Order: sequence, then C-alpha cells, then structure tokens
Amino acid sequence: MRRLAALLPAAVALTACAAPGPAPAATPGVTVRVASLKGPTTMGLVTLMDHAAKGTSSQPYAFTMAGSPDALSGPFVAGDFDIALLPVNLAAVLSNKTDGGVKLAAVAVLGVLYVVTGDPGVTSLKDLAGRTITNSGKGTTPQFVIDKVLANAGLTSSVTVDYVSQPTEQASALVADPASIQVLPEPYVTVAIKANPAVHVVADLNEDWRGAVGSPLVTACVAVRTSFADAHPDAVATFLGEYAASVRFVNDHPDRAAPLIVAAGLAPDAATAQAVVPRAHLTDITGPAAKAVVSTYLNVLFAADPASVGGAIPHDDFYYDA
Repeated sequence: MRRLAALLPAAVALTACAAPGPAPAATPGVTVRVASLKGPTTMGLVTLMDHAAKGTSSQPYAFTMAGSPDALSGPFVAGDFDIALLPVNLAAVLSNKTDGGVKLAAVAVLGVLYVVTGDPGVTSLKDLAGRTITNSGKGTTPQFVIDKVLANAGLTSSVTVDYVSQPTEQASALVADPASIQVLPEPYVTVAIKANPAVHVVADLNEDWRGAVGSPLVTACVAVRTSFADAHPDAVATFLGEYAASVRFVNDHPDRAAPLIVAAGLAPDAATAQAVVPRAHLTDITGPAAKAVVSTYLNVLFAADPASVGGAIPHDDFYYDA
C-alpha cells in the first residue's frame, strides 16, 4: 500500500491505508453474487476467488466475470448480482438511473492508462506535440482522461487523437508499427513491452491526471445494490474485509498471486501477470477517502459531459457507509 500513500492527497492517505478490522460473521444462508470486469478490475479479487473455490472464505460467493461494462450493468441493476466491480462513472450512472439503487462502497483500481510507443524520440508528454496518437473508448473515461491531460499540458491544439473501438486494435497496430503512439490500459502495456523491448512508457496518465486535477485517477469501484446492502449489511462488510485482504495479498506478493491471475484468464503467463500488478494500481479505498477522490473525478467528468455520470453528480448517499 506504500504506492497508494504516494498517490493520495495527504488528507486521505491514512484513511485509505488503514487495515480493516475483523470481518463480522457471515450472514447464514447467503451466497454473495459478485460480478467484475475482465482485466485489472478482477485482479484484486483473485485471492478471494481462490479461497471461495476452496471453501475457505468467510462466506460463500458466486463470481461472474464480464467482458464489457454493458454485459454487467443490466444484470446488476436487475438483481442478478449483489456486488459488482465496475467503472466508477458507470456506478454513478446506475445510481442516478435507479434513484439511489446502487451505492459505491470502495475504490478498487486507480489509473491503468499509459501512453506507450516504440519511437525512441518520444519520451515525455511534450514530445507528443505535432504527433498523432491513438486511443479507444471515445466518449468514455479514456477520452476524458487524455483530453484533460493534454489540456493541462497545453497540447490540445498540437496533438491529434484518433479513436478505434478496442485496445486489441491498438495492440495489433503497435506490433505492425512500433513507432505508433498509443494510449493503452494494462495488461496490454506489459504484453506490448514484452513483445518488443523498444516499446516504452511515455506517460503514466494516473500521475498526469493527478497533476491536472490534484487527485488520483479512479478507474474502477466496488458497487453494491442498495437493497442487498440494507438486507444483508454483515455480508457486505464481510466481503469488503475479504476483498481488502485479497488486494493487499496481490500487491504485496505479485509472484504468488501471478498463477491465480493467469488461472482467471487475466494474463497469458505468470511473468506477465507479475509485471502487470505494479502498474495496475490495485487498491481498496473506503469511507471519506473514497468520497474525496471519487467526487473530484466525477466532477471533472461532469464538466466534460454530464451524461458520463448519468446527468447529475450523485448525492452523498451514493457513498456506502457501513
């Protein structure tokens, strides 16, 4: 968690890093249904998933992994899942859509976006002037992030950003033309560097976002259906405690977590999985610390496009208070 303390504002770092207390007893007869997105969003869960599969978790779980936010959000709102790890702004959208039916319980992942290239002449953001870069996720977080970072660096008018639909297209383009400049998320960054050592990180957009807005970039969160949290608060508290322990294990022991990451289909091999973990910025931020970083993030997105957060900044009751 030392990396997290360096990224958070001083006012919230202590709260975010505090170790959780003992989890309460599980709610008898309740199997907690947890959904998450394939990628870094699930990496922090792998230890808990392993314990659940072995029957050594504090309560029973049923885990589902989805390939896209759209595949997860509908069933979550419909009640097919109790807890979901999903994009922070999607949690806000769903909360607005359901009149508070979804709450944010924790920040799960900080920034995972990086500017990468194999061009030796591009080593910093200022080198992007006059260049074309490729991004994915037009109209979503990757666009809002790069737009904010370029604006803060005074590069908006001198950098052309082209968009494709998926990071896989960017990864293929980087193989075909290593001199291309890509805005890529993990684990594609690590895979690209492993395939071609000339590919290097030009900018960690988590750091550049922090420089632009004074707060960490928050990518994914733990969201809970309000009705489930109201009915089973002990089950939610138990999950949050076990999730925190799982994240801590992955961050502290990436070598031991790597086989679990591979088994979950989140990396092609253990060496890649181990290399991804430090750049995946897995975390567990709850309480006032979560509200501080999330509210800053949502306000920046709202200013760029109100629809990106569901048309309105969520009220204080959006933040789950155990």
